[in-house]
Amino acid sequence: MTFDFPAFLVLASAVTGGIWLVDAAVLAPRRRRAAELAGAGDAEAEEAGASYKEPVLVEYARSFFPVIFAVLILRSFLVEPFRIPSNSMMPTLLTGDFILVNKFSYGLRLPVLNAKFVEIGEPRRGDVVVFKFPLDPRTDYIKRVVGLPGDEIAYRDKTVYVNGEAMPQLPIGTYTGVGSGREMTGARQALESLDGVEHMILTRSEAPDLPFGCQVLAYGAVRVPEGQYFVMGDNRDNSNDSRCWGFVPEENLVGKAFAIWMHWDGAREGFPIAWSRLWDGID
Repeated sequence: MTFDFPAFLVLASAVTGGIWLVDAAVLAPRRRRAAELAGAGDAEAEEAGASYKEPVLVEYARSFFPVIFAVLILRSFLVEPFRIPSNSMMPTLLTGDFILVNKFSYGLRLPVLNAKFVEIGEPRRGDVVVFKFPLDPRTDYIKRVVGLPGDEIAYRDKTVYVNGEAMPQLPIGTYTGVGSGREMTGARQALESLDGVEHMILTRSEAPDLPFGCQVLAYGAVRVPEGQYFVMGDNRDNSNDSRCWGFVPEENLVGKAFAIWMHWDGAREGFPIAWSRLWDGID
């Protein structure tokens, strides 16, 4: 069972805020009146005043509500942290990278309901995006936007074609992986440009253009439907992406990845933290 953290934050905010509100509107005024009477020397009022002390439950709710609500607002509308679990975005992102995702790049959405209520922007070709996996929305994926609505996308000989135009690549040499990415040592490394967005990609000449079982591009180019996007991993021969399962609907978008704030990989030799990756930007 997948833990729904956004739903938990909404529920916790509602419960703690509700308790605090009821106390402030109903119970707290009673306690104040009892305290005033007790101060006047009324013995019965003094006894009543003692019974109207702030309950522990209210005290906890008053303390926790601002913190929980602030986390809800921050996580829902500003920035959300994610951890990279696989090598599909190497060499841009490595297994063990902890990243930050801008939640308002593509509009503001209500938590849990995921309904957009403010239009701000749209993905651009080359953006690294986090989205709900179309075949299992409980799972978050991260890939690079290759095709926008209306684009014709093809992939031949390790090269992306957008509307019939090959996206340029500059060979860099072979890649040397570390830690969990050691398996990619020897892969061909190249600098690819998608509408001017330059980023590194990895390919293997011996691998087929389409990973095993991928059928979306099996018969040539595809047209990206309106309101959807075609995404691919930078580790082209080791990525489960739009070539395999199709397009990402706009409503599945979570946000744009923009920074690495931590890297922890237990498979690294020596210390598991790669200090050089801390606070790197994501291109």
